[in-house]
Amino acid sequence: MLLVDRIGEFLRRLTPLARSNLLTELERLEVCDAEIPGAAAVLEKLRAELRAGGQTAERAGNPQRYFFAPLEPLLVDGGAEHANSGRILRGSLVPIWEWISRDLLPTMSRDYATEMNRLIAADNQPGARRTAATFQTKVVKSLENTLGSSGGADQTRARLAIYTASRAAFGDLTKMLSVLRAQDALAKFNEALPATINKFDDARLAKIKELLDAFRKRNPEEIPFALAMVAKRLKTPWQLIRLATKAASSKSAADVAATPYAVTVSMVLDRVEDKRSTLRVALRNERILVAKEILTEVYNTEYALQVRIDLPDESEWGARLRNLMDSIAALVEAEVSRFPDNVGHVLGSRSLRGHETLVGRLTYLAWKGRDAVSGGASYWKKLVS
Repeated sequence: MLLVDRIGEFLRRLTPLARSNLLTELERLEVCDAEIPGAAAVLEKLRAELRAGGQTAERAGNPQRYFFAPLEPLLVDGGAEHANSGRILRGSLVPIWEWISRDLLPTMSRDYATEMNRLIAADNQPGARRTAATFQTKVVKSLENTLGSSGGADQTRARLAIYTASRAAFGDLTKMLSVLRAQDALAKFNEALPATINKFDDARLAKIKELLDAFRKRNPEEIPFALAMVAKRLKTPWQLIRLATKAASSKSAADVAATPYAVTVSMVLDRVEDKRSTLRVALRNERILVAKEILTEVYNTEYALQVRIDLPDESEWGARLRNLMDSIAALVEAEVSRFPDNVGHVLGSRSLRGHETLVGRLTYLAWKGRDAVSGGASYWKKLVS
């Protein structure tokens, strides 16, 4: 029997949920640069099957979708294994649901699924939402008891490892708990935000900060989720750091870190780390135009961070940015080196670094001039005070 036939026979023996979970895991490992012999053939077969059936890999069944609905604004695709402040991996939902329905609340989960399928078939949307909300409350209480018990966290990690090899699953489970606890406040905050933020200028920043400040008074632990909702609407994602840099007394990393929304810097670095993963996959699949777009955003983000914050290499943010850019440079160099020196490569073009153009240098000088004026004003205030 040919390998492709054997793969097809194996996949046909799996349930639809198991096939979806397998695809999610393989794609996560692909993004993480794991080498798995034969994975390419399985991925191709699974993707073809899902396309033919009009499905998507991450689309959970209806009862699960209702349950996870409060998480939707915070979900991110990909296989990132870093902290990912304020965001939850979509790929974590299937293993989390498996753990809830098999380990945490098996009987209640079956009852929930049965009732939800009946309500969905009857197109009773209000009833479905109420039933989902009731089950969410039960899961929250059970999770609090489980994670608060002696050894509960370790046992949960061990059980989750049965359903996924991702190290992010347990962290995403605890994030889910926080989001479900504060879902009403988060939903209200999300609705108050503009649909898109094309320009994060001072006026718009002030309005967003006012919303954030009000949210933070009642939900300080959930502020990263609110910030993630803001970031999702930004046309230029790195501008999220303006919530921190605008409030800081200087450009020093220490002063920026002392502001209420300093976590935005880590969140922007999270995005650079995500881009590094997607760049690796794009290069592996020879999607050079996609890689070009990714690099342009990465270089712009690097420049914005360096211009707006003094990031010495010994600082936590500075070290992380340097390590990320070094690894990205290695990926680009490996791609460019495949071509002869006399053949130009689009990824080696200096035009990708917009700040090295004339306009970019003028912008940099304008920022330096503003810093000098600001620094002089601060010095004068100290003298006269």
